Amino acid sequence: MIKNLILDFGKVLVDYDFKAFFRNYIPDAERCNKVISIINNPTVQNAMDYENVPVAEFIDSLVSANPEYEAEIRYFDEHYPEIVTSEVAGMREVLQYYKQKGMKLYGLSNWCSKVYKTMAQFPVFKLLDGYVVSSEVHQIKPNPPIYQILFSKYGLKPEECVFADDRPENVHVGQRLGMRGIVFTDAQSYAQRLEQILG
Repeated sequence: MIKNLILDFGKVLVDYDFKAFFRNYIPDAERCNKVISIINNPTVQNAMDYENVPVAEFIDSLVSANPEYEAEIRYFDEHYPEIVTSEVAGMREVLQYYKQKGMKLYGLSNWCSKVYKTMAQFPVFKLLDGYVVSSEVHQIKPNPPIYQILFSKYGLKPEECVFADDRPENVHVGQRLGMRGIVFTDAQSYAQRLEQILG
């Protein structure tokens, strides 16, 4: 029996757009693309999500490695919440429906500690009964320990959970650990797939 819905944050509960964020600030296209390549790459994003060092310290190291782009990197740091553009259309309503039916909702997200500013801005996060964020535990998806941390923290049985994430590799690990999985594309498809799983 499914009792819990486990949800990624970015591209599942809220949408974000690195390119639009930087294009609004950096009019020169070539410089803009360079800054995006410095910040929005797996090495930097994973380091921020692990947060083995505080964000401020990491930003300083990024500036030291790219001093000619200090203004843009500092802007990214200071205006970080503006990267998140909106809630994912329809998801708040879908989750309210299942919560009213007795489902528990939990978040499992790779995100740095700046996520808390984002969570304060969007009502969808208030629906969650709990969450684990990578920067809190210094583990990231799709590594199994972060899933196990979620199970342990809230006493969840994997076979009673459905996990939704926009990245297939994250979903596949969740499935190997015993959860049902949905690769997220949009709220309508999510609700349809969830109904199939619930039978």
